[in-house]
Amino acid sequence: MVMRGIDVQPRDLFSYIQLEQRVPSKYPLRAIRKMVDVALSEMDTLFTQMYSDTGRPSIAPERLLRAQTLQILYTVRSERQLMEEVARQN
Repeated sequence: MVMRGIDVQPRDLFSYIQLEQRVPSKYPLRAIRKMVDVALSEMDTLFTQMYSDTGRPSIAPERLLRAQTLQILYTVRSERQLMEEVARQN
């Protein structure tokens, strides 16, 4: 069993409206998200090789890298502030 977390993106966890309906179709982050997803999918094998077969499952590296991308794009100073912003948006 690989300890690498699974990159699951829940659609309707806490909302009756899907994310696709909340974000305008021409919003710039949509194009960036597609590019990031393509790059991360190309790195899938590398991520799998980096993780141990023992220990506790981790957070999927794809999720962490997506969060860091948002942190950089929105000039959020710390991970803590990023989590506060994400929580505030929900």
